[in-house]
Amino acid sequence: MHESDSILPFLLVTVAMGGWAGWMAARAVARGWRPYLACLPALLGVAAAVRFIHFALFSGTLLSPYYFAIDALVVLAVGSAAFRLTRARQMTTQYRWLYARTGPFTWRERKEGQSQQAGRP
Repeated sequence: MHESDSILPFLLVTVAMGGWAGWMAARAVARGWRPYLACLPALLGVAAAVRFIHFALFSGTLLSPYYFAIDALVVLAVGSAAFRLTRARQMTTQYRWLYARTGPFTWRERKEGQSQQAGRP
């Protein structure tokens, strides 16, 4: 359980607001073609902002390593998904002759002579 008796501040601030900000930060890093490690400072900054909002609005503990770790894990999970989803979309749209999408987060190299559209010889 999070530090308050209600789960509502955790869902509102950490999951909704922190998740959205982490999603947008990681997406921006991916769209700039920067590596995943460039996301980490941005996502940890979002987690620190989430911790501050808990402190300022809900009388949470500001300098708690435990609660910061929880906030950071949520923000990192959402941000990592956003980065990978954006990168998979980039690779398969901008280099469609080289890569084919295999799932929402993955892609693979096209085989020699493989067509770009399914059903084409």
